[in-house]
Amino acid sequence: MQEKTIYLIRHGETELNRQRIIQGSGVDAPLNQRGMQQSRAFFEAWQHIPFEVVMASTLIRTHQTVAPWKEAGLPVEQFHHINEISWGDHEGKPGEPHMVQAYKTMIAQWSSGNFDARLPNGESAAELSARTKWFVDHLRERPESHILVCAHGRTMRCLLCHFRGEHLREMEKYRHSNTGLYQLRFDGKRFEIELENDIRHLENLAPGVWHD
Repeated sequence: MQEKTIYLIRHGETELNRQRIIQGSGVDAPLNQRGMQQSRAFFEAWQHIPFEVVMASTLIRTHQTVAPWKEAGLPVEQFHHINEISWGDHEGKPGEPHMVQAYKTMIAQWSSGNFDARLPNGESAAELSARTKWFVDHLRERPESHILVCAHGRTMRCLLCHFRGEHLREMEKYRHSNTGLYQLRFDGKRFEIELENDIRHLENLAPGVWHD
């Protein structure tokens, strides 16, 4: 398999991020003004990389985040495999105490190895894992050597476990800020992380929030 570098970023901030309202895959919110600034700041910092293709989820917040590259003429491919996890009945709602407790209980189940646990009418870690694993396998086979991928917080955590060959119980150790960058080098056999949640391009912007 061809050696390559993957640049994996989370989408820019949405107004629901700012308001701490849960989005998931069922709420297709656009970037707010700050999110657009983050997108532009990331582009300005990384436009020197000779990307050959950009990959995004099917949700508008990822497409708006990578819009500067599309405007520069790069092809943008979309994959439902890297959509955010479905948070089910919690989507579109603020994180009230009973919802936070339900989320913590589910995460504890995942940490103990029960990856079929889910929020009501939501997606399980096992289901997320299956579709993100397909995407990682697809990346291994791609011919390009510099690939930009824009996804979502929980999805990135799952992707990173697959990149590193780690158990899904390791998901919680991976941080994700809006437009935070993970740079991974693939040597034909293994992926190695070279940058982790790099947000240096945001140094002139006020701190954001991490909720997805």
